[in-house]
Amino acid sequence: MAASQADEIMLGQLHDRVGQRVTDWRPGARVRGVSPLTGGTSSLTFIVDLAGVAAVETPVVLKVAPPGLAPLRNRDVLRQARLQQTIQGTPRPLAPDVLFSDPGEPPEVPPFMAMNLVAGECVEPVLCDDAERPAPVQVRARFFDAVRVLAQLHALVPAEVGLGDEPVVGLADEVDRWTRAFTTLPPEMAGDYERAAKALRATMPAPLPPAFNHGDFRLGNTLCEGDRVNAVIDWEIWSVGDPRVDLSWLTYFTDDAGHPAVAPGTVAGTPAGREVVRAYEDAIGRPVPELGWFDALTRYKEAATTGLLLKRALKLGRPVKESMARMQPELPRLVQEAIRIVSG
Repeated sequence: MAASQADEIMLGQLHDRVGQRVTDWRPGARVRGVSPLTGGTSSLTFIVDLAGVAAVETPVVLKVAPPGLAPLRNRDVLRQARLQQTIQGTPRPLAPDVLFSDPGEPPEVPPFMAMNLVAGECVEPVLCDDAERPAPVQVRARFFDAVRVLAQLHALVPAEVGLGDEPVVGLADEVDRWTRAFTTLPPEMAGDYERAAKALRATMPAPLPPAFNHGDFRLGNTLCEGDRVNAVIDWEIWSVGDPRVDLSWLTYFTDDAGHPAVAPGTVAGTPAGREVVRAYEDAIGRPVPELGWFDALTRYKEAATTGLLLKRALKLGRPVKESMARMQPELPRLVQEAIRIVSG
């Protein structure tokens, strides 16, 4: 069967399945159309146009697990829905609202969740083209608003909001996760990862009380209007763990972080990493200890995740973005940088 035929069949099936579920949310609602929306790599995203609902309630966004695969880990859209439903009703929106969902019959009939369509643009200032980048003053304002959102997310206590049964991902677990990724990479990408893993394990700081972590918290995973973050999106790898994991990751997408994917000469207008940390400390009302170790983990994680993406693209013969191409020769250097940070 041709890919286009399979796509048409899937769209028809989603049309019918959403039609069955949407009336549980809004009696009398019906589906007018389903169309693909470009989105993440772990799931499929669609726009659903509805009739019989208020004008502000259509369209909705549908996130669907890939058909034919078990909906596990980053493909588990219902796990994402569980977290997003849990953090609904906070003083300001942290994620799109989950409106309804369907468990399907995986792997053949994949689960899905439907969310409200949040207004805003999704732009990573240090990595986007010049024409897409907001003015520096707006980039700076959005960054500080993202810090406030992150502090609000980390203020939630999992046990107090109904997710106390979620396993805590410890620091050793974080190191081990990315080490497993390195074992699948070719040597020219992996670098001296075994030495880095050993150094990270030997220098782990005492953990902070566990919080909800997004896992890839940065402006490129938010929807912004003006100076404000309207919502954080793409919760595929959320976890409960040390909040410094998210904070350090955010600081790696600043002008002064030296991220190897950034085009030479780019000045996006972000705050400096130390300003981000200071703003976060002000928001939570206390200092953040031993963040340096997490900066090393960030580089180790970035090398591993980028290596996985590059390996897959090369295997499938897909074109690689310029930013990703800049990363390829730098992966072993990122591993060495992680070693240097924890050994210094």
